[in-house]
Amino acid sequence: MSQAEIIGLGRSGIAAAKLLKQNGWNVTLNDAATSESIARRSNGSELEASINNLVAAGIKVKLGHTPSLTSPNVPDLIVVSPGVPWDIPVLVEARQQNIATIGEIELAWRYLKSIPWIGITGTNGKTTTTALIAAILQMAGYDAPACGNIGYAACELAFEKNKSLDWIVAEISSYQIESSVELAPKIGVWTTFTPDHLSRHKTLAHYYEIKASLLDRCQEKIINGDDPYLRQMEIAQWQNVYWTSIKGKDKLVGSPDKGVYIEDAWIIAMGELICPISLFKMPGTHNRQNLLMAVAAAKLAGIDKTAIAQAVATFPGVPHRLEYICTYQGVDFINDSKATNYDAAEVGLASVKAPVILIAGGEAKEGDDPKWIEQIKAKAAKVLLIGEAAETFAQRLSQCNYNAYEIVETMENAVARSIEVAKTERAKVVLLSPACASFDRYQSFEHRGEHFRQLCEGLILPSKGRACTPRQQL
Repeated sequence: MSQAEIIGLGRSGIAAAKLLKQNGWNVTLNDAATSESIARRSNGSELEASINNLVAAGIKVKLGHTPSLTSPNVPDLIVVSPGVPWDIPVLVEARQQNIATIGEIELAWRYLKSIPWIGITGTNGKTTTTALIAAILQMAGYDAPACGNIGYAACELAFEKNKSLDWIVAEISSYQIESSVELAPKIGVWTTFTPDHLSRHKTLAHYYEIKASLLDRCQEKIINGDDPYLRQMEIAQWQNVYWTSIKGKDKLVGSPDKGVYIEDAWIIAMGELICPISLFKMPGTHNRQNLLMAVAAAKLAGIDKTAIAQAVATFPGVPHRLEYICTYQGVDFINDSKATNYDAAEVGLASVKAPVILIAGGEAKEGDDPKWIEQIKAKAAKVLLIGEAAETFAQRLSQCNYNAYEIVETMENAVARSIEVAKTERAKVVLLSPACASFDRYQSFEHRGEHFRQLCEGLILPSKGRACTPRQQL
């Protein structure tokens, strides 16, 4: 029986292990973290139950462990979860030994490549664009789940419902592309490109090459023509490129026949009037850019404009991205936990009403922060700093002559303090937009956002004994 080693005890790793076991492999699921450290970032009882289920299915689970590549333990296949660095010693050695080493989404592709994929990548905008595309295809009656960084782990689709799928709509990060060799969606979407993940990819050029490699393998390509970096790149060698622009036909890269744009307050796709832009309720120019890329993908997938318009009009937005949670004492609490870098956090600040109480911090990432700090100066009455990056952010804000910040350390302290500060500063909004990864204290940005939501929804007006106004989507 062939031996597979899975690295990473998360949703993707568990899905990969189950899929391979279902297909006759002898599977071991490894994680370098101990059970205690994993439990600190997640629910301990859920972890125990998950491990028990895996063991019952015949899958070995080893925590605090890294696979051995010495005989007789050399595996036939290693599958890596997205959060596992591609250059850790065991993976470098595995590739040197010509051991098949791939990511979880590449494994899913091997089982699902007969189904057409739409792959969405980019620094920011991936999640909203992915959710919009899935919503449009589902409005048209297709079984088209979102997977990858949102929705299902891709391997879950392979062992749960691969017989019924019409399309797969996958949000694909640079981590997932890096560990993929053959993954080739029918339609590829490139949303934005700015410096991110440089601690892992080292240089901007390498980060770009990883993203471009996915688009290069796609049959048809959609690119955000309003992104300054993508607009100037030499992409002339690619065929079947469709460009988008919220700035009108005259600002398109290439021919309007292969463009999607806004003109006279209407969305126009490949020469066809689709619907008025007023149907779309999400705020911000960045979301209009996301919308145009989603419309372009839908058109290339053969979706009728009626279904597109219906989906656009009813789309509620996505969790953790400018998500309205509640109103308390006249202040809106908004969850933007998905803003894990400076550019996304800058967009989040630009999209809400001033004055803002900003909650920022977590696990710091490399990148350029001047535009983010300018937005802070323009919109934030106070910045409450949490997590490992708090001290670093405080020093950086001071260097830029912004001193209205406090180090509060934890999310609990931040939410409690935000209520007090909002009163004195007459703030309209409390915004969690961290500009950081979440892994210093949370399992994921979703885990962080859910904690913020729970704290906000637990707010009580003592004098009236009622909770804050229920959540809805911003």
